[in-house]
Amino acid sequence: MGVLVGLGVGLGCLLIWAAFSWPRQPRVAADRRPGRLDRLLAEAGMGGVRPHSLVALCLGAGVLAAVAVLGVTRTSPLAVVLGALVAYLPIAVVSGRARRRRREFAEVWPEAVDDLASAVRAGMSLPDAVAGLAVRGPEPLRPAFEAFALDYQVSGRFGDCLDRLKDRLADPVGDRVVEGLRIAREVGGGELGRLMRNLSGYLRDDLRTRSELEARQAWAVNGARVAVAAPWVVLLAMSTQPAVIERYQSTAGAVVLTLGAGVSVLAYRLMMRLGRLPSERRILA
Repeated sequence: MGVLVGLGVGLGCLLIWAAFSWPRQPRVAADRRPGRLDRLLAEAGMGGVRPHSLVALCLGAGVLAAVAVLGVTRTSPLAVVLGALVAYLPIAVVSGRARRRRREFAEVWPEAVDDLASAVRAGMSLPDAVAGLAVRGPEPLRPAFEAFALDYQVSGRFGDCLDRLKDRLADPVGDRVVEGLRIAREVGGGELGRLMRNLSGYLRDDLRTRSELEARQAWAVNGARVAVAAPWVVLLAMSTQPAVIERYQSTAGAVVLTLGAGVSVLAYRLMMRLGRLPSERRILA
């Protein structure tokens, strides 16, 4: 308990000192290519979070978990292995949020495309039709289109506003819709209504097929998660017994824990990769 209190006080003092001493990070240059964490955060709707903040959260979670396990079990190898596994949890949470957001967008994009087609057919200008989705569009898409409407009111540059809309959406289907709108604006949109209707039909067919496949795949995904988590939960529960603690304090115990963690991660990644459905990539980003 004393170690935990000391760690908490030390972290608090470090954060207070950092708030007044560390310089703010400069803005990322516009020409820098986004990294993997940048894309993951954008797809999760967390574009305002910097990658180094996510990395710091992972390190902090891993250290706190390792200290907590060490305080309970007094077993350094077990604390290190479980701390490393816990350090991955923030990335797993962000990845899960990105998948849920992508699935949610896939369900509402056909409705949004139908609304665009109806607005264009009714004679509205293209920027007004796009901005109108902030009011008439599906709920999950409204914040991005509200920002687009405000952006277009301020600047009046349709192309630049579409670029920023694409960054806010960070969605493969959104990329295709935005690029179709850009082409229609630049070369004339006589066929835009037909294009939107065809795209809406394709998105509905794709959503129906993918939903069926995901329903059949769910048991494999849940089985992989349970198979990986169960041994470590049991080990953590048994680690309160003195006999178990003594076994894992030796060199052989540390090797067994390390190999077990490596095999668990490798098996989980392999099973998830084999059972993963193909996902669209943002080729127009």
